[in-house]
Amino acid sequence: MATSMSFFLLLSSLAFAPMCLCNYYQEGKLYPQFYDYSCPQAQNIVKSILATYVQQQPRLAASILRLHFHDCFVKGCDASLLLDSSESIISEKGSNPNRNSARGFEVIDAIKAALERECPSTVSCADILTLAARDSVVLSGGPSWEVPLGRRDSRDASISGSNNNIPAPNNTFQTILTKFQLHGLDLVDLVALSGGHTIGNARCTTFRQRLYSQISGNGKPDSTLDQYYAAALRNRCPRSGGDQNLFFLDYATPYKFDNTYFKNLLAYKGLLSSDQILLTDQESAELVKSYAESNDIFFEQFAKSMIKMGNISPLTNSRGEIRENCRKINA
Repeated sequence: MATSMSFFLLLSSLAFAPMCLCNYYQEGKLYPQFYDYSCPQAQNIVKSILATYVQQQPRLAASILRLHFHDCFVKGCDASLLLDSSESIISEKGSNPNRNSARGFEVIDAIKAALERECPSTVSCADILTLAARDSVVLSGGPSWEVPLGRRDSRDASISGSNNNIPAPNNTFQTILTKFQLHGLDLVDLVALSGGHTIGNARCTTFRQRLYSQISGNGKPDSTLDQYYAAALRNRCPRSGGDQNLFFLDYATPYKFDNTYFKNLLAYKGLLSSDQILLTDQESAELVKSYAESNDIFFEQFAKSMIKMGNISPLTNSRGEIRENCRKINA
């Protein structure tokens, strides 16, 4: 009888026990259900606040996506880019790729403040930025995907890493590919993630050399740039001055996340040299054609590559911290 009663009590305790996370938890690994019990409303809060900002300023979707990219390519996806300068930190916000162009920090601040009210010291800034990047794509009409979670925040930044590791608009194809490969990404990831330029803007200073061939000195536009497109660009991007003038990366559907970016490349209407240069490599060019032909194929690979990029060197377990304020390390 005692044995039967013990067995009954065991079954009863199991019936009311929280669901075990064993099936998908792995020590030190990221997984989508990370906040299911500690902060179940986390993802809804991120998307709700982001949606409000993007509705008011559609350009912010591309800005948040870019922040995630520039964060991951420096020290891994650890929110180091979000840190302001302090006595011990030189912010990555002042690096060449980010100065006068990185934006959207106030959105992350608003999301973090809401999450701190809902579940204090629980959701990392690194995870907030990763989720916001996904949701920015979705809100712009792009694909969705499950975001592995569980990143922690760094306690330092690297302005040298930001200056050297992030692909630049004027890098050669091989230099860009090498920078991707150093982070465990391959050519397929390079082409797919370049498709993020289907939304957003670029400053005149980032592509001026294509309009005036300052490298060759012949005063003629880049031969891989459609001449009529180049003429239109020169109207607002003069040989000198107008450095901060903004231009759509995808002039056809600037606020819609789709495969038009790749169609533009095939028409020699890629804005940046780093965009158009994708046609100079045979394997890369074939991928451009494939994505231009099928929005579905592009969306599927973009989602896979975003997950892969989001997994670059995350801080997990006891490494790093959960910042209370994304702009500064905890006291």
